[in-house]
Amino acid sequence: MSEHSANPSTTAATGRARAVKAVIPAAGLATRFLPATKAVPKELLPVIDRPVLQYIVEEAAQAGIGDVLLITGRGKTSMVDHFDRRPDLEARLEAKGDTDRLAAVKRPSELAEIYTCRQPEQLGLGHAVGYAESHVGDQPFAVLLGDEFVKPSEPLLPAMLELQARTGGVVLAFFEVDPAETKRYGIASVAPAEAELTDIGEVVKVTGMVEKPQPEDAPSNLAVLGRYVLPGRIFDAIRRTEPGSGGEIQLTDAMELLRSEGVPVHAIVYRGTRYDTGMPLGYLQTVVQIAAEREDLGTEFRAWLTEFVNNGDETVTAAILNGVRDAAGGSGT
Repeated sequence: MSEHSANPSTTAATGRARAVKAVIPAAGLATRFLPATKAVPKELLPVIDRPVLQYIVEEAAQAGIGDVLLITGRGKTSMVDHFDRRPDLEARLEAKGDTDRLAAVKRPSELAEIYTCRQPEQLGLGHAVGYAESHVGDQPFAVLLGDEFVKPSEPLLPAMLELQARTGGVVLAFFEVDPAETKRYGIASVAPAEAELTDIGEVVKVTGMVEKPQPEDAPSNLAVLGRYVLPGRIFDAIRRTEPGSGGEIQLTDAMELLRSEGVPVHAIVYRGTRYDTGMPLGYLQTVVQIAAEREDLGTEFRAWLTEFVNNGDETVTAAILNGVRDAAGGSGT
């Protein structure tokens, strides 16, 4: 039984249904991490003692979502296994009296009800999300990309769920990037949001999207973060979206189709800490930052890092740690 299998608040004050399901597309080949990801899914790479995917499911559970669909591919069944029970291991830990590790082993199976769907070919994010239709139906739902998560004490998803419940449309999340870095991201053009939405957070109305523009052509420095809350009508839009380069069906194109047809598109500008594990450098920065901040590891780890980096030069180490925090919090490594 998941922690949030019975969500007491599934309807917003507007009377619209609030999203209670999440979809995590996780069928990619993760070629940037080869050969490690030949046998181990990138989503299960450990950030100290928990895999990336568990952090993401925990983020969904913290927001009250208790139903998670994993869109998987070949060789990725171990992702589902991670959220299953292990009676043999649990019995061994219980017999040893290792209650802390026993609780940690049980926790993944208690976060949410986990379902899975196989995507035979990886033909774009829109193509992957389309496979969720039979599970989601016509209800709103969240999409969480499988290599990005936010700091639990600085949540993002609850505000996105509330915003979607009020507007009934598409809700995105943005973060600010250095203007010189816009060519690495999808960049949004925005306008002020309606006054009645500003109590939710820093909300903007989305007027368009540009994929990886040069700095001089970028309409803003707001880049797309890997979180979406979508209405059920997105599935029809995906079916009507023509494949782009490489034969891929892009979720951005389907959302733009809805926007052109009058569906409201808004976004939350997120200014908290985000961790991007999609590339080796960002993954390493995430591990270092979380290790440095852990109560059980941080003191010894920071002391070792100080010694390792520059023979005990704390000034250099502090600069490096600050750079790690900046990168995880907004540079999109």
